[in-house]
Amino acid sequence: MKTPSTVAEVADIIRSSKRVLAVGAQTKPRLSQVPDEVTLISMRNLSGIVEYDPGEFTFTAFAGTPLREIVATLAAQGQYLPFDPPLVESGATIGGTVAAGLSGPGRFRYGGLRDFILAVRFLDGNGTQLRGGAKVVKNAAGFDIPKFLVGSLGRFGVLTEVTFKVFPCPPALMTFEIPCANAAEAAAHIAKAASGRWEFDALDYDGTRILARLRGPQEALDLLAADILNCWPAAKRADNAVWDGIREWRFVGADGLLVKIPVTLRKLPALEAILQARNMALHVVGGSVAYAYHSNVSYSETLNEALVEVSLGGLTLRGFGARLCHGDSHHSAVAQSLKLAFDPCHRLGA
Repeated sequence: MKTPSTVAEVADIIRSSKRVLAVGAQTKPRLSQVPDEVTLISMRNLSGIVEYDPGEFTFTAFAGTPLREIVATLAAQGQYLPFDPPLVESGATIGGTVAAGLSGPGRFRYGGLRDFILAVRFLDGNGTQLRGGAKVVKNAAGFDIPKFLVGSLGRFGVLTEVTFKVFPCPPALMTFEIPCANAAEAAAHIAKAASGRWEFDALDYDGTRILARLRGPQEALDLLAADILNCWPAAKRADNAVWDGIREWRFVGADGLLVKIPVTLRKLPALEAILQARNMALHVVGGSVAYAYHSNVSYSETLNEALVEVSLGGLTLRGFGARLCHGDSHHSAVAQSLKLAFDPCHRLGA
């Protein structure tokens, strides 16, 4: 593995290698499992917050910056990333999170990571430094390259710098637990929450219950809680630390198979049924992203067949030797065209 300390060094590695893949802390180990001919580039030495203006609610950081550092810096100014980036305490980097396209339960109200990214700097397949977006919140000119690179797994460029918008952190939070017999019932509750007046900022479904979170001034939360408990079969939890476990993926072990599956509420019951029939577990974060997991990595092929059956696609985050993509996964014509433009020599990505 190469460990460059400057953007120029990264560019040199790209130009001198047959194929390359940039990695961060490797908290999603399947994404950095590559053939022998692929050179891994660790971005951990390109770390640090380049610019942070609390008054403008934006920050810029090198791709190798740990999320932990960013979250702590924002918190000191009473600000935060509302989409609940996963694996903060596990050491994940901001660049790796962008490349994997990962968001947490907070995506339910405010949208995912791609709704907060403003600008990027990256190196293309020729080692040329490019940039997209702008370090301002209101920017609508040209092709939205930053959003395009979210979830791209390094296929179009090596991220070196990213800019995000942030929000003020509400002073209090409250968690509710709603029992659910199955995914059909959970989907109905999620749909009701999405159209309701309570404005839950996060939702999580683990197969037996929904966890719902409110943020805001304590006085407002107390008033909303009374209304929620009157209208829903819900109970208020005293422990709000449950969200830390969800963010850190403690619902699944470090070994085994873990696959991210974008899903709609309409397809959620079918997905749960087909996974249960194959003895696989399901966890739904933010109402629209499911995680399928099993302690045995060999279930990868079983999962692939299941996702094909329900016309869904998945990305493996953990599971040595498992297939990377599952089910109906394909690249659009636009993505294929941009791949040729950014990486004509096909150097980038696993």
